[in-house]
Amino acid sequence: MKIAIGNDHAAYDFKLEILKYLDELGVEYVDFGTHSRDRADYPVYGEIVAKKVASGEFEKGMLFCGSGIGISISANKVRGIRAVVCSEPYSAKLSRMHNDTNILCMGARVVGPDLAKMIVDEWLKAEFEGGRHAGRVELIRQIEASQEAEQYVCGSSN
Repeated sequence: MKIAIGNDHAAYDFKLEILKYLDELGVEYVDFGTHSRDRADYPVYGEIVAKKVASGEFEKGMLFCGSGIGISISANKVRGIRAVVCSEPYSAKLSRMHNDTNILCMGARVVGPDLAKMIVDEWLKAEFEGGRHAGRVELIRQIEASQEAEQYVCGSSN
């Protein structure tokens, strides 16, 4: 498994902690930045990582900002992305099992490093259950497809 990583300035130090932990676990990743504490806009990094995951270049992604919220919203604008912001392990686990999430987001100002490691563990080891959940994930895909169709029709009629 190869994971795409991204963050804004508020989560730079937090990301470094997570990267050390991923190294300990032997998880392969690529860090798409930001690579400093200088101000950076989270939508930029949310989009970069989401496109890497949506294209299939990376199986999963992790994104970090101050709250985890803004970067998750940004990632979820990319078709095929099911990003979840988690502040505790149980939701991380269920997001994989029931929603087949492909990007985990966390807030550096919300989650401490030890709790973050527990969240990462649960998210990485959980697997999508399929079954009744597969139909629901397919409904999410259909919503995305209908939005694209509406945009195309609206855009072409103007």
